Amino acid sequence: MKPLTSFQKKVYTEVKRIPRGEIRTYAWVARRIGKPRAVRAVGTALKKNPFTIIVPCHRVVRSDGDIGEYALGADLKKRLLEIEGCYPK
Repeated sequence: MKPLTSFQKKVYTEVKRIPRGEIRTYAWVARRIGKPRAVRAVGTALKKNPFTIIVPCHRVVRSDGDIGEYALGADLKKRLLEIEGCYPK
């Protein structure tokens, strides 16, 4: 595994703070780490998340309400959100 960049570390740290049963947007994560224009970079960092059990990147969705991508597949992301009761309408 490649070492994490400082950007990835910031993204993963922020995403770990999202409570179970809640969702946030990629834009929200970008703002929280002080990089409001880095929305796509946040998505890329989450796509490369090697810690999917520890860093719940399935809780991050697009601003338009679409659930977005997930490294382990969109169907699994949808299911995890449904299990947590936070699948976006």
